[in-house]
Amino acid sequence: MTRPAGIGVIDLMLEIPRGEAGMGMAEARRLTRDKGTDGFSHHPAQYLFKDAGERMSKNQGVDDIVAMMDRYGVAMAQISVDPRHPEPALEIFDRYPKRFFGEVGVNPNAGMKSVRSLAAAVALHPNIRAASAAPCLLSPQVAIDHRTFYPIYAKCCELDIPINMLVGVPGPRVPYKCQHPGLLDEVAYFFPELKVVMRHGGDPWTDLCVKLLLKWPNLYYSTSAWAPKHYPLNILDFANKRGLEKVLFAGYYPGLSYDRIFREMDALPLRETVWPAFLRDNAIRVFGLEKILTG
Repeated sequence: MTRPAGIGVIDLMLEIPRGEAGMGMAEARRLTRDKGTDGFSHHPAQYLFKDAGERMSKNQGVDDIVAMMDRYGVAMAQISVDPRHPEPALEIFDRYPKRFFGEVGVNPNAGMKSVRSLAAAVALHPNIRAASAAPCLLSPQVAIDHRTFYPIYAKCCELDIPINMLVGVPGPRVPYKCQHPGLLDEVAYFFPELKVVMRHGGDPWTDLCVKLLLKWPNLYYSTSAWAPKHYPLNILDFANKRGLEKVLFAGYYPGLSYDRIFREMDALPLRETVWPAFLRDNAIRVFGLEKILTG
């Protein structure tokens, strides 16, 4: 069924372009060894997101982003909060308290410093509602199930926030095995309270992702870094059947344009009852957004 109008979409991954490289480029440059990556101007996987550089080269203000969100029916979006310099994000939350919420990047290589930094950042503003990690872009890389992640997972449980976790073969030309989705099995076993939202598709192990989503109550899947026409069919089938509460929308602007995302989204074979859960309701529940939206 075609996407219903008026849902008030919640986008779980948006970055505000600042006219320079972003979306993990700095982290990727520390790790990559091939000469091709040196030629990417703005995005660490620009060979995949060929027009991302054009959007990322623009210095967009938050007012421009809100206007874009309004055009496409996006009610709220998740943005990154730098725990070392949270002021820009805090200003956005105060200016648009019901339009943005934040995630805090964590680095298990920093040990308890990262744990304390996460807790301090979450305490700064009620709109900071999640942690996030990119195992493949850490230097050195850290596997999802490595013991150095465990203090962070424990803190997320204490704070009652989910963690957004990259899984699958990454676009940047760095090794993938640290974020094989199978590594989430032991994490979900050891931390049954921990809410984990898989990011970036889990490709090519989407069958395994579905199995894990079915097995673990607090494991979820978001669609970041994939244009809708490339969403895995088994994920869509899962959402239509047993995974109604498990699959969440993440747009990935400016890596992908909103024009492409929402144009292609209208062709998704989702059932009528799935659309509100996929585009809004699941995000509200998993990230605890009810108080922000109704406050």
